[in-house]
Amino acid sequence: MSEKIPNGTVAEVQGRRCIHYDGYWIKYYEPPPETLAAKKALIEALTRRLFNHVEHGINIPGIRLAEARAAYEAETNPERKRVNGAMLAGALFNRAATIFTKLVELQADGVEVEPDDALMRECGDYLLEALDLGHMVRHRGGDEGIDELWGEPFKAFSQPIAAFYESRYVKMAMTMRDIDRITATLTATFEGSTQVCGLAPLLHELGESAKRKCEILRTDPAIFHVWPAFVVAGDRLRNIQPSLPPAPSTMEIHEAQEGNRILKSSSALVSHMVRARAPMPKSCRELIDKCHQFRRTFIEPRLRKDQQPYGPAG
Repeated sequence: MSEKIPNGTVAEVQGRRCIHYDGYWIKYYEPPPETLAAKKALIEALTRRLFNHVEHGINIPGIRLAEARAAYEAETNPERKRVNGAMLAGALFNRAATIFTKLVELQADGVEVEPDDALMRECGDYLLEALDLGHMVRHRGGDEGIDELWGEPFKAFSQPIAAFYESRYVKMAMTMRDIDRITATLTATFEGSTQVCGLAPLLHELGESAKRKCEILRTDPAIFHVWPAFVVAGDRLRNIQPSLPPAPSTMEIHEAQEGNRILKSSSALVSHMVRARAPMPKSCRELIDKCHQFRRTFIEPRLRKDQQPYGPAG
C-alpha cells in the first residue's frame, strides 16, 4: 500500500512545482510577503473577482453606503429586500477597500498602522457585515450563491496571506474533486446510449483541462495554452447533437432533448466552478440527481429490454 501524502507537501510533479491537498497535486505559487500593501492588492483582486461572478447591479460605491443601508432597512417586500441586501453588501465591500487603501497610503508615508487600529477594526467590521449578507447574493448564472467566494475578502483581511493561500488550495482540491465527480457521472449516465456515443474521451479532455485551468493564475504564461484547451473542450461537449433514428418515437425525442440539456448544463456548471475556483455543492448535487433520473428514465429500460431473451422459435 502506498504511503499517504501529507497535505501541504511541495514537490516537482511532471516538471511543475506543485503542492498536494486531498489527493490532488496543484500548481504552487509562492505567497507574497506579509505587508499591508500585499494584503490590499490581494483584497482588491478578490473583490473584483467576486463582482465578476455575482449578479449585476450590486457593485455599489462605498461612498453610498448610508443610502444603501437606508434602502435595505426601509424595504418590506422580501424579494426586493434580498436585492437591496446584496447591494448593501457590495457597498460594504467597497467601503472596506477604500479604508484599506488609505491605511496602506499612511503606512507608505511612515505612519505605523497597528492591527488593532480603529480603522483596521472598522474595515474588518464592514467585511464581516458583508459576509453576513452573502446568503442574499446570487451567482451571475442565477443558480447558486457562491458562499466560499463571497467570504474570501474577509478571510484575506483576517488571516496571514500564507494561511489564505493554503485555504485556496483546499478549495481548489474540492473543486477538482467535484469536476471529477461530474465527468465520472456523465460517463456512467450515457454508457450504453444509442444517441450519444464516444463521450468518454471528450469528458476526460474536459475534466483534465478544467482542473488545469482551476489551478492557473491569469498572470501565469501557461494561461495562453491552458485557457484555449479548456474552452475547446467545453465547446466540444456543448455542441454534441444526439443521434436520432429516421422516424424517432416520442420517447426517443424526449431522450435527445433531455440529454442535450444535461450536456449543456454540465459544461456550464464546470465553467462556473473553474472560473470561480470554488466548489458549488448544491448545483453539483442537483446535476448528478438529474443524471441519475435521466439514466433511470431512458437508458436502463432500453438496456433491460435488449437483455430480455427471445421466445422460442415457432
